[in-house]
Amino acid sequence: MKIAGVQMDVSLGQVDANLEKMAAFLRKTTHEGAVLTVFPECAATGYCFADFAEARSVASTVPGPVTDGMVRACKAVGSFAVFGMVEVDGDRLFNAAVLVGPAGVVGCYRKVHLPFLGLDQLSTPGDRPFEVYNARDLRVGMNICYDAAFPEAARSLALLGADVIVLPTNWPPGSECTAACCINARALENGVFYLAVNRVGTERGFRFIGRSRACDPLGNSVATASDNEEEILYLDVDTARARNKHYVRVPGQHEIDRFADRRPEMYTSLTKPHGLKHPARK
Repeated sequence: MKIAGVQMDVSLGQVDANLEKMAAFLRKTTHEGAVLTVFPECAATGYCFADFAEARSVASTVPGPVTDGMVRACKAVGSFAVFGMVEVDGDRLFNAAVLVGPAGVVGCYRKVHLPFLGLDQLSTPGDRPFEVYNARDLRVGMNICYDAAFPEAARSLALLGADVIVLPTNWPPGSECTAACCINARALENGVFYLAVNRVGTERGFRFIGRSRACDPLGNSVATASDNEEEILYLDVDTARARNKHYVRVPGQHEIDRFADRRPEMYTSLTKPHGLKHPARK
C-alpha cells in the first residue's frame, strides 16, 4: 500500500487555512494512489504559541471541529490522514496526532515525551497507552517529534503489531542528527516501515529544518526531502515484510529475529520511575 508524507509550511493560528491546504494536498496524494497521507506535527494549528490562552484559542476536542474538517476531506477522496493539532480536554492541552478516515476519527495519540519548546511547554504529557490503529489493512502506530529520541516509544508500537510508524514532527535546528540517523535506527531495530514528516518555514524566530524521511524495515532511506521546500514523499508499505521479524540470511547459520531475540527480563531498569524533573518546568 502506498502512503504519503506532506512536508509543508503551516500558518500559526490559522486553522481554516491550514485545513484547506491539507485537503488540497490530500486530493493530490490520493490521486497518486496513497491510502494514507501524513502531515506534520501541529499542522492544523501551528506550534510556537506565546502562552496557554493563545494555544487554547485554536484547540479543539477530538472528535471536534478540527477533526470534522479533515474527516470531510478524507470522505471526499476515500482515503485516510494523520495530522497534528492542539487537543483540549477539560482544562488540559495535549499535543496530539489524529488518524481520520472517511467514517470519522480512527485514533488519537497524545505526545508522551515533551521538550521545553513551543506548545510542549504548555501541554500535559500524554496519558494514554501506545496503541496501533487500522487504516484499511494497514496497522498504523503514531509517535510525535521528540518521541523518536526514545526507542521505547517505537518499540512499544512495533510489539503491538505496527506495520508502519508515522512521526508528525516540527524539527527545529539542533535536530539534524535525529533526522539523519534516528529514523533509520527506529525502522531497523523494529523491522517496520517508518515515515517522519517535518514542516518547513518559520514561526516566531524558530526555523524548521524539513528533511522528512521514509525508511524501510532494514533501515534504508527510501525517500528524503529537502531542508526548506514543500514536498511530498511516497512510501510503498509491504505489510508481509513488516510483519516478518525472522530474517534468514544463511539458513541454519545466520538467522536473526527482532522480537524473539529480545531479553525483556534484563530491561527492568527501564520501567523504574526516575524521579527527575525538567529544570525549566515550574
